[in-house]
Amino acid sequence: MVDLLEVLERTKVVAKAAGDFIRNERKGFDRDKVEHKGLNDLVSYVDKETEKLIVAGLREILPQADFITEEGTAARDGKSYTWIIDPLDGTTNFIHGLPIFSVSIGLRYEEEIILGVVYEVNNDEMFYAVKGQGAYLNGERIRVSQANALEESLIATGFPYSAFGRIDDYLKVLRALMEKCHGLRRLGSAAIDLCYVACGRVDGFFEYNLKPYDVAAGAIIVLEAGGKVSDFKQGNDYLFGGEVLATNNHIHQSFDAEIQKVW
Repeated sequence: MVDLLEVLERTKVVAKAAGDFIRNERKGFDRDKVEHKGLNDLVSYVDKETEKLIVAGLREILPQADFITEEGTAARDGKSYTWIIDPLDGTTNFIHGLPIFSVSIGLRYEEEIILGVVYEVNNDEMFYAVKGQGAYLNGERIRVSQANALEESLIATGFPYSAFGRIDDYLKVLRALMEKCHGLRRLGSAAIDLCYVACGRVDGFFEYNLKPYDVAAGAIIVLEAGGKVSDFKQGNDYLFGGEVLATNNHIHQSFDAEIQKVW
C-alpha cells in the first residue's frame, strides 16, 4: 500500500489550490453561465474547471488510481485505488453567493474509504483523516460531540431537490426530530455537514438521494473522529445506497429509530 500520510499531505495541497480557484472565480461570477443537469441540479464552469484541476493534481500523486467524479472529467477503470471527488459541494450556494461550499476528495482502496479531505472554502477550514490516524481540522485533532440523547442534539439535514417520491416520509421524520432535538439545520453541502458532525458542531446528520462523491470524504472523517456512519437500516451501504446517517456514538440508534418509524 502507498504511504497514505504522504498522499494526504499532497492531497491537501490539491484541495487548497482548488478552493483558491473557486474563491477567486466567485468574485466575478456570472449566473447567466449556469447550466442545468436536471431538475434543480445546477452546474457551472467553475465546477467543471475545478474538477479538471483536482483530477490533474491527483493523477500526479497516485497514477495507479481511477476516479469517480461528479462532472465526469475522469472515469473508473477497475483499479484498486479510486478517487471520489466533488469539486464544488454546495454548487447552489455558490451560485447564489451563500458562503457555504466545499471541495471534497475521498480515496477508496478496494471496498473501503481510507482517506478523506474536505476544504471549506470560505472559512479556510481543512478537515482531513486517514484510516486509523484520527481526524483533524487545520492541524488540530477533532472528535464528535458527547450529546447523550436526541433531546440534547442539534441535527443537520439536506432537503431533496429533485427526488420527491419520499418527501412525505422525509417531512414526517423532520417533524419527529423537531419535537425532540434542539433544532434542525440545512447548510447545503453534505460534505460540510459530515465534517461538522466530526468536530461536534452538530450531533447528527441525515439525508437521502446522495451520491458517493457527496459522502466519501466526510464519512471517513466522521469515523476517524469517533462517530458512526450508516445507511438508514444501520447497515454499511451509505456510499452507493443513496442515504446516510452520521452521528456521535450516543444517539445513532435512537436517531435511526425515528427514521425507521416511517422509512
